[in-house]
Amino acid sequence: MLPGNDINSVNDYEHHTIYTGSIREVIHQRLEEVIPKLELGYDEAFVVGDLGDLHRQHMKWKTLLPRIEPFYAIKCNPDPMVVKYLASLGVGYDCASRSEIQQVLDAGVDPSRIIYAHPCKQPSFVRYAADNNVSLMTFDSTEELHKIKRIYPNAQLVLRMLTDDSKSQIRVGLKFGAPLDTIKTLLITAKELELNVIGVSFHVGSGCSDVRAFADAVDLARNVFDQAASIGFQMKLLDCGGGMPGRNIQHGITFEDVAATLGEAVDRLFPPNVRVIAEPGRFYVSSAFTVCSHIIGRRVLLPDDSERKQYMYYLNDGMHGSFMLRLLDRDDLNLRVIMRNGTHVYDNENEKDENRFISSVWGPTCDPKDCLLKDVRLPLLGVGDWICQENMGAYACAATGFNGFEKPKTIYTNSFIRSSL
Repeated sequence: MLPGNDINSVNDYEHHTIYTGSIREVIHQRLEEVIPKLELGYDEAFVVGDLGDLHRQHMKWKTLLPRIEPFYAIKCNPDPMVVKYLASLGVGYDCASRSEIQQVLDAGVDPSRIIYAHPCKQPSFVRYAADNNVSLMTFDSTEELHKIKRIYPNAQLVLRMLTDDSKSQIRVGLKFGAPLDTIKTLLITAKELELNVIGVSFHVGSGCSDVRAFADAVDLARNVFDQAASIGFQMKLLDCGGGMPGRNIQHGITFEDVAATLGEAVDRLFPPNVRVIAEPGRFYVSSAFTVCSHIIGRRVLLPDDSERKQYMYYLNDGMHGSFMLRLLDRDDLNLRVIMRNGTHVYDNENEKDENRFISSVWGPTCDPKDCLLKDVRLPLLGVGDWICQENMGAYACAATGFNGFEKPKTIYTNSFIRSSL
C-alpha cells in the first residue's frame, strides 16, 4: 500500500484504495516505496489505472454524441474497478459470454443495460441470459434464429449486418455480420418463427482509417430498417457498434472526427423515437492505464567496439503479458524511461540530448518471439532501471501467464476527484 501524502490523498472505494494524483505522481510515489526493497519481492512490474480518465472520456462522449448511449465493450478491459466505475456513470455493457454477463450483473447493472452482442452464442449462455432477463441480443444467421427460438423465444433481437470494414486494421466482418443480400431472408425467417426483431447493429472494425465508414454503415442500416418495415417489423433500435478510437492516438482518425460524422448521419436518417446505442471499448480505457516495467537484465553486443556497441534489455513484462494485443494490433510502442540509477527522469528533457545506442527490448519469458522492440535507439540503461508504456488500457487482459510470469497488479487513482474540487 502506498503511503498517503499531500499529492495523493487516499480514498476507499468498494474496498479498494484509490488515490487522487495523476498517473505520473502515483508512479513516482510507488517507485519511492519499492526501490529500497527490490530484492525482497518488490521488483514486479505494475500498472497504474486512472479512473478519472474514464470519467473525462465519458464526459466527452456525452458532449459529442449526446444521443448515442454508450454500452462499454467489456472484453476490451474487464478490470473490476473499470466495470464498477463505468456502471456508476450509467454506462451500459456489451457482453459476449456468460462470464461477462455475470460480472456486469454482479456489479449491480440492470439487465436492460446489457446487450448480448455475440452473433453466435453457446446454447447454455443463451439459457443463462434468459434466466437473468438479459433479453437484448444479436444474430446474423438463420441457424442462430432457430437456436434462440428454441431457448429464448421472447428475446429482443438485433440483426448484425455486414458493412464495409476494408479500411480498418482489425476486420471483424471477416467473422460476423449478415451480407446485405441475406437480410430479407433472415427477416422473413424471423417473422415465420414469430421472433421479435427490434433493431440493427453493425461494426466498421477497429483501427478504422476512414471516418466515412461510419456514415456509410448508418446509411445501410436505414435501408435494413425499411426492409424490415415492409415485412412487418417495427424497428426501434440502432446499434452503431465499436471501433471508436481512444485518446492520445498516434495516427488515424480521432474520436472527434467519428463523433461529427456519426452523429450527423444518425440524426439525418433516424427519427428521435429510434433508440441509438454504440459499443465503445478502447475509447474509454486505452489512455487510462500505464504499465511500468523493471529492467531485469542486459546484454552488451560488440563490447569491444564502442562505436558499434549494441544493447539487449530484458523487462519483467512482455508479449505474453501486458503487451500481447498491443503488438498483434501492430501499434507503435513508445517506451519511456522513468527511473535511471535511482533517479526519477520521467519528465527530464535532458534525457533527449544523451548519447543513444541501438537497442532491443525483450520480455521475460523463454519465448524467442517475446520481443517488444528491435533496432531502437535508447540511452544507456542498466539493471534496476524502470521504463513505462502509456496508453495500455485496451486488451492488456489478453495476458497469458506463460512461463509463470503473472499479469502485473494494478494500482488505482482517480485524478478527476482532485480536478473537480
